[in-house]
Amino acid sequence: MNYLLPLLSVLLGYILALIIKPKDKTKLKLLLAFSGSFLLSITVMHLLPEVYENNNQNVGIYIMLGILFQIILEFFSKGAEHGHVHGHKKMLHMPWLLFISLCIHAFLEGFPVSHHHDLAIGIAIHHLPIAIILTTFFINSFLDKKEVFLFMATFAIMTPLGTVLSDYLPILNDYYTEITAVVIGILFHISSTIIFESSEGHKFNIAKVSMIIFGIALAYFI
Repeated sequence: MNYLLPLLSVLLGYILALIIKPKDKTKLKLLLAFSGSFLLSITVMHLLPEVYENNNQNVGIYIMLGILFQIILEFFSKGAEHGHVHGHKKMLHMPWLLFISLCIHAFLEGFPVSHHHDLAIGIAIHHLPIAIILTTFFINSFLDKKEVFLFMATFAIMTPLGTVLSDYLPILNDYYTEITAVVIGILFHISSTIIFESSEGHKFNIAKVSMIIFGIALAYFI
């Protein structure tokens, strides 16, 4: 299930976008708020305590490197990792910089999953609305449907690929703490950005706050 959940969530998001063709951004933003809250809570409650238990004095540095690395990736992805895509202009070809940066992001997310099964759920919930938003954006941009499918299918397998390599390459386990700390930094940046960007004008919204609380509670009881 560790391999399947992130994979299936992207494919499900792709199919839902094709069938439903969502136009109401409010529901997607609420789902994003929940996914960001859940992912952040999983990171804080489960991943963070583990890396600090190893008494590695450089953990904080690696976490900050993860945040910095994600900021650099977003220069190329334009924030697609947290559903920040706009415009309906016709695309003549696949946006390769966005594609590569998204795949790197998803690939790195898969590394800690082999040691934290609940993280697979968090990443799956995180990827579902992103897949819906990305697919809708590409379709509205008149990108070739075959290219859209290949994009989303590749994106879907990147997190499981990261998990597989973490499971079967012993050298990666030697640097598990450092890699996980970098991923924590990435998840910190992504999840907090999702929470802050999921409402227009950053105004108080009872529905949004309820979804955030639900995400925290669910992560606590898992």
